[in-house]
Amino acid sequence: MKNIGININTEKDSKGAILDSIKKNIKRTIADSNITIFENTLGLNKKSVEKLDFIISLGGDGTLLGTAREMSKYSVPIMGVNIGNLGFLTEVESSDFYYAIKSISQGNYKIEERIMLECTIESGNTSKKYICLNDVVLSKGALSRMAKYEIFIDDKFYSSFTADGVIVSTPTGSTAYSLSAGGPIMYPNLKLMSITPICPHSLGIRTMVIDGKSKVNINLKKKYESIFLTVDGQQSQELKEDDKVTVSMSGDVCKLIKLDNYDYFDILRRKITSRTKECEGGK
Repeated sequence: MKNIGININTEKDSKGAILDSIKKNIKRTIADSNITIFENTLGLNKKSVEKLDFIISLGGDGTLLGTAREMSKYSVPIMGVNIGNLGFLTEVESSDFYYAIKSISQGNYKIEERIMLECTIESGNTSKKYICLNDVVLSKGALSRMAKYEIFIDDKFYSSFTADGVIVSTPTGSTAYSLSAGGPIMYPNLKLMSITPICPHSLGIRTMVIDGKSKVNINLKKKYESIFLTVDGQQSQELKEDDKVTVSMSGDVCKLIKLDNYDYFDILRRKITSRTKECEGGK
C-alpha cells in the first residue's frame, strides 16, 4: 500500500496546512510511498489512478461522495479523512490520521463494499445515466406545487401518489435525506434499496424497502412547475413531464477502507441518533 492518492477539497484547506500534515505523516510511516495529489475530484481518470493502491478523500462527506462516483469504476479503495462538519461517512478525523495510516501500513484494516445506484433518465429519444453512492431524489423546485409520481418495481405496478418528491436510497444513503423524510436506517453493507416519498398527500404511502437487485421505474405523470432529479445532492437535471426514470443497483461498488477498530454503531450514535448539539443551541 505505497501508491497513495489524495483527493482534497481545497475549500476546506485553502492554505494547504492539513494536506502538508497528511503528506508528512504518510512519509513518516511509509518511507517509500508515492503520493499523487488531486484537487476537487479533478483528474481522477483511468490513467492517473490505475496504479494507486488506495486514495484518501480529504474533506467531508460530500468530498467522499464525489470521490466514490469517480473511483468506483476503477475498483480503487477509498479512505475518508474528515476535515468537514459532520463527517459521518469518513473513516477518521484528520487529527487521528497518523494512527490510521500506521494501522494501514501494518495491515490492520479491511475493505468494505457498498452498493451504488445507477440512474437512467429517458426523455423522448435521448437518455442520460448517473451513478451515485447515497441517493436519487426527485423533488419540486422552490415554490413549486406537488407532482404525481407512478412507481413500478421489477415492471410491476407499485403505487401512484402525489407528493413533494421521492427518494431512492442505498443503505449508505439511508442516514441522509431519506432519514430526514422518515425513512429507515439500513446497515450500510446490505444490498437493499428504499423508496421514500417526500411529504406525500396520502396517509397510506410509506417507505418501501426492496431487494437491491430490483429495478425501480419512476414515471413523472403530472407536474405543475419545475421538478428536478438530483444524485448524491451534487448533480442535478430538470425533468420534463412524461420523462421516465429507472434506478437499479450499479455493477460498480464503492470500496471503503475500514480500520480494525471501526464501530459503525458508535459512529451512528455520536453523529446521527444522539446528536443534540443543534437542539441545545450549540455552535
